[in-house]
Amino acid sequence: MKITYFGHSCNLIEIGNSRILFDPFITGNELAGNVNVDDIQTDYILLSHGHEDHVLDTERIAKNTGAKVIAPYETFMWYSQKGLNGHPMNHGGKCTFEFGTVKMTNAVHSSVLPDGNYGGHPAGFVIESEDGCFYYAGDTALTMDMQLIGMQHKLDFAILPIGDNFTMGVDDAIICSDFIKCKNIIGVHYDTFGYIVIDKEKAQAKFENAGINLTLLEIGESLVMN
Repeated sequence: MKITYFGHSCNLIEIGNSRILFDPFITGNELAGNVNVDDIQTDYILLSHGHEDHVLDTERIAKNTGAKVIAPYETFMWYSQKGLNGHPMNHGGKCTFEFGTVKMTNAVHSSVLPDGNYGGHPAGFVIESEDGCFYYAGDTALTMDMQLIGMQHKLDFAILPIGDNFTMGVDDAIICSDFIKCKNIIGVHYDTFGYIVIDKEKAQAKFENAGINLTLLEIGESLVMN
């Protein structure tokens, strides 16, 4: 399984012959100026909610690649009216795709689409495949529901927001790691805007002191998970 980080909360994860892009916000991110969005190839685009900093490049990438959009029902229907194909889901639901299964989990946040339409309830995803199992939390506060993920799944890693202000911060992400029983965390949703700038060294130290590995990828950097 290979992970490539495109900034903010956007990761491309390659599982077998499938490529899955999460929450594409690239052209609006000044920190991702070295990424050419038209070079990105993907088979699926998973959207956690409708906020622009998670969906901005969805239509462009989907039309370039023919990728299928997987998203909460209301967000998916908004994109289906734009001619995009894919699959709507809702919380607690699980569906099988060519790369494995996707289960939609709860996320405590808000969601409105770029034109002001309601985007449905925000979500996270647990992906299970032959290559491994991981949790993409989306934008969320810390919630006791996360304990269910630790009860039901054996995670190899988790992708958690750590920027605070709009989502969990470092301290709550550490508690989340305990709830989901995962010691291998990839941090996202930090530094993009002034509201969510973090002290990366302090964050690394806090996770290390808690016995948890925190990976903070550079934009454009890839990581192979064994």
